[in-house]
Amino acid sequence: MEFIELLKAIILGLVEGLTEFAPVSSTGHMILVDDMWLKSTDFLGKYAANTFKIVIQLGSILAVVVVFKDRFIDLLGLNRVFNKKGQAKSGPHLKLTHIIVGLLPAGIFGLLFEDYIDEYLFTTKTVLIGLLIGAIFMIVADLLRSKNPKVVSVDQISYKQAFSVGLIQCLSLWPGFSRSGATISGGVLLGMNHRTASDFTFIMAVPIMAGASFLSLLKNWEYFTLEALPFFIVGFISAFVFALVSIRFFLKLINKVKLVPFAIYRIILVIVIYFLYF
Repeated sequence: MEFIELLKAIILGLVEGLTEFAPVSSTGHMILVDDMWLKSTDFLGKYAANTFKIVIQLGSILAVVVVFKDRFIDLLGLNRVFNKKGQAKSGPHLKLTHIIVGLLPAGIFGLLFEDYIDEYLFTTKTVLIGLLIGAIFMIVADLLRSKNPKVVSVDQISYKQAFSVGLIQCLSLWPGFSRSGATISGGVLLGMNHRTASDFTFIMAVPIMAGASFLSLLKNWEYFTLEALPFFIVGFISAFVFALVSIRFFLKLINKVKLVPFAIYRIILVIVIYFLYF
């Protein structure tokens, strides 16, 4: 594989890492950048290129695990294994079952509509639609949010709230809508502050993104070659590095700026891309 192709993998990893956890749609940005400039389908093929845009998220997943490592150790009951001080939490707190309840809706809908999404929704036009509708949803969420949210920690999230956020997450199956945009907005509408909704979104993203990547790899295994492997590895490393930086920055920022600035960015992006592309 030539250097210019590996450079494209680095660029796509950068786009994925910087946008995965901001409510602007990383998949949407990767599709736009790739369709308009990088053209990875020319040397990977359509299905391998689409799978790359999903599998590259594994780099971002690893970054989440690093940032929230103590939370995942607690969720999995591995405190003693990793010699963490103190007993496991006994009062109301976020449990693995909360995550499972939140994942069920999108997991079921994702399996049902995976083929349709891969075939028809990975295009510039559909991404622009998702970006615009998602932006409107985010603005509505900020306008209707509680001024004094009662849920200020993930340990206060109820099973009903977890399931409701999971239902709203189904909107993000449309590329461009944004998983974090949908779930953070949903969490805010359900009484969480922006930081809590973001934390829950990132924690919940790990199993669903890992599952989606595994299924996509399994389904499209026949389209992979050893020649394409360096492209995937470089993209993975790039996504991990840039995601590690962007997660920490975003978590410090979100409670201050809320969702509207990201929504405005999305609307401006739709307008610019529309006139450039169409």
